[in-house]
Amino acid sequence: MSLEQRIDAAGLFWEDEHSADQQLEAVSALATHMKFRPKSVIGLAHDRRAKYLAQLPSMTDTIAARALVNYHLERQRPMMSAFLDLLGISHVNGLITDETIPKPDAEKVQKAAKELTAQFPPDEVSLYLSTLVSQDPETWDALIDVAQPA
Repeated sequence: MSLEQRIDAAGLFWEDEHSADQQLEAVSALATHMKFRPKSVIGLAHDRRAKYLAQLPSMTDTIAARALVNYHLERQRPMMSAFLDLLGISHVNGLITDETIPKPDAEKVQKAAKELTAQFPPDEVSLYLSTLVSQDPETWDALIDVAQPA
């Protein structure tokens, strides 16, 4: 991800009311890294907290995963919807509606991924597919060779 995308994702992360546990973890990580008190990190302006989090040298998988999910839900709904449409998976605006969908056919998943790359910026598609694999490697294992780190 570019720095701009990371800052955007971090900003969305701080705004998400469902990320409270990960936000506390991020406050602790930032406080440790910056040698601040956690209260001082919480008191930072939203845009500064986003920038600091985006530039944190390392972060836990839980913080990164939550930031990526927020980023895709807020910025990549059309791409998420298009991918699910290509797979024939029922969804509402890019969110799968059925919690018990069967694992998609590997060949169909790979074909859909290639078609998605033709419709959307390849780096965004790669990031999305990599996020799917990291979130649920069992379901999306057919994407492992298709998704290249962005």
